[in-house]
Amino acid sequence: MRLTALAAAISIAATTTFAVAEPVNLTLSGGNPGGLWSLLGAGIDRATKVDDSSSVVTYQATGGGFANIGLLGTNRSDLGLVHDAEAKIALDGGEPFQAPVENMRAIGYMYNWAPMHFFLERSVAEKYNIDSLDDIATSGAAVRIGINRSGNITSNIALHMLELVGVTEESLSNAGGQFVRAGANEQADLIQDGRLDMITNGIFINHSSFRAVNENSDVVLLAVPAEVIAATNEAFGTGTMVIPAGSYPNQAGDLETVTLGALLVTTDAMDDATAGSLASSLLNHMDEIRAVHGAMKALSPELLAKPSVLEFHPAAAAVYKEAGLIK
Repeated sequence: MRLTALAAAISIAATTTFAVAEPVNLTLSGGNPGGLWSLLGAGIDRATKVDDSSSVVTYQATGGGFANIGLLGTNRSDLGLVHDAEAKIALDGGEPFQAPVENMRAIGYMYNWAPMHFFLERSVAEKYNIDSLDDIATSGAAVRIGINRSGNITSNIALHMLELVGVTEESLSNAGGQFVRAGANEQADLIQDGRLDMITNGIFINHSSFRAVNENSDVVLLAVPAEVIAATNEAFGTGTMVIPAGSYPNQAGDLETVTLGALLVTTDAMDDATAGSLASSLLNHMDEIRAVHGAMKALSPELLAKPSVLEFHPAAAAVYKEAGLIK
């Protein structure tokens, strides 16, 4: 990373970090090219450029949050987008990590509205009287359940939630069903073709893959027991969100479920001037980030400064304290 001589010489304690941002030159690891995280990368870059046109945040596509944590840990990236659940796993030293990862620091919370969805074919739901996740194991139905590919955090969470209600590889096999690994768009195609009975994902309400399912399949959104939500949030550091009634056809009432969020993360090696400058740019020029996608319109200063599973970088915390967002 690069700072001008002026920025390097000015300490966080001596400046008004909320009001002043200095030029930065950083790499940001995200996800697939063309996905939301690549759009966030463009918005973050534009936000820093408002303060100084010489600032550059260079986006690099990766396999996602787990890969980004690895890149941060080996100093091959300055910033990474990471799901809160991925950060929690890294802190705990869970797979795919061999030991706890303790040097991550948050710059800001980018969103926390990617709820876990469980869509089941309505014919199956009505035949076996399934309206909640915990009905599947006792129904005896041979359900073919789409689970995201290994390495995608939504697969970890979906499998955990299903296991909590007694749905496992073994129980599905005994009933004649199975888990099928497939990405979001693939799951949409498979359920439309009659090769899946149920799809799962943690993604924005009315994501394009869900719209495709609703247009071409007759599905119902399953309820999630409160105890499953609480246990999952405890295990993964996720949150709780309500999918409002009428968000999807056949959804008569509000539905509460687990939701994922995404953090902008660096390490404790980032200097104060850079971290403070970046946080200041995000806070002062948030409209640049909101403009990248309709799903980002809900981004607010309060969310950016929301505590998460990770500690804030001290300089980012100083910016948010000065803005009155945290104590």
